[in-house]
Amino acid sequence: MKRKGWVWTILFSLALAGFTGYVLADTFFISRVYMVVSDSSSQSMFLSQETSDVQESESNTSTSEVTEEDTIDDNTVISTENFYSDGNISISITEYREYDTSIYVADVTLSSLEYLKTAFAQNAYGRNVTEKTSEIADRVDAILAINGDYYGAQESGYVIRNGVIYRDTSAGNEDLVIGTDGSFTIISESDVSASELLENGAWQVLSFGPALLEDGNISITEDEEVGKSMASNPRTAIGIVDSLHYIFVVSDGRTNESEGLTLYELAGFMEDLGCQIVYNLDGGGFSTMVFQGIVINNPTTSGNHIKEREVSDIVYIGY
Repeated sequence: MKRKGWVWTILFSLALAGFTGYVLADTFFISRVYMVVSDSSSQSMFLSQETSDVQESESNTSTSEVTEEDTIDDNTVISTENFYSDGNISISITEYREYDTSIYVADVTLSSLEYLKTAFAQNAYGRNVTEKTSEIADRVDAILAINGDYYGAQESGYVIRNGVIYRDTSAGNEDLVIGTDGSFTIISESDVSASELLENGAWQVLSFGPALLEDGNISITEDEEVGKSMASNPRTAIGIVDSLHYIFVVSDGRTNESEGLTLYELAGFMEDLGCQIVYNLDGGGFSTMVFQGIVINNPTTSGNHIKEREVSDIVYIGY
């Protein structure tokens, strides 16, 4: 009898270990594609929209030699290592050094919201479907890209991308809504449904958070952090200055060269840049900024290796 008891105990332990291993693998590693996304579906809302003309203005923000010139819609393209401009999109890249951390800022001005987009890894909506930010950016011809909210690691939280609802299950999160008019709004999923957001003009809904700035004021405390993250981390955030004027920020961290930022430090930094609303995206080793095909920050997973990690989605600027 005793021997049988030991046998059953061993079998139960093995079964439990196997089940636990499967659950962990299913949660974090096993990819499940729910829907393949065509590139054309993300364009439909803006196909008939005319883009406005951008007035030419003198600028001495960059003295770098022009490396590429072309024309898009009869507008001259100016492209350098840290600057891009055509008739619809203007992006300048500046690297800051604050809080013992390298911080990369993309100042973006658009003629229309149609050039602010999102994209899924492998052109697919699903769970644990991943790809490097630079790989997704290359596939969609992004001029500028940052990692998104990593929706694919979660089972709930609204997912609205390029005017399409992919997930309407609330996680009670504080979300960023980017409207078809280019506006930023912070909402609670507990207060409004995904379908209501879409009816009210949501173009993108990102579900990570928290909001760092609202109405130009810091909206978090000095001690506030995301889940289990450490106090100082690599960070990714997006903010709005005014109509169709956006700020994308990625910071390094967890290395001897860059300590990383707290959320409060990031909020204060972007407040100084003139942002009115700022939203925190997935950070840590996933924080990545790509400009004209080049990863310009130093993504890291452990502090010992500079290596780009795979993500489930990006926010990008492009055609």
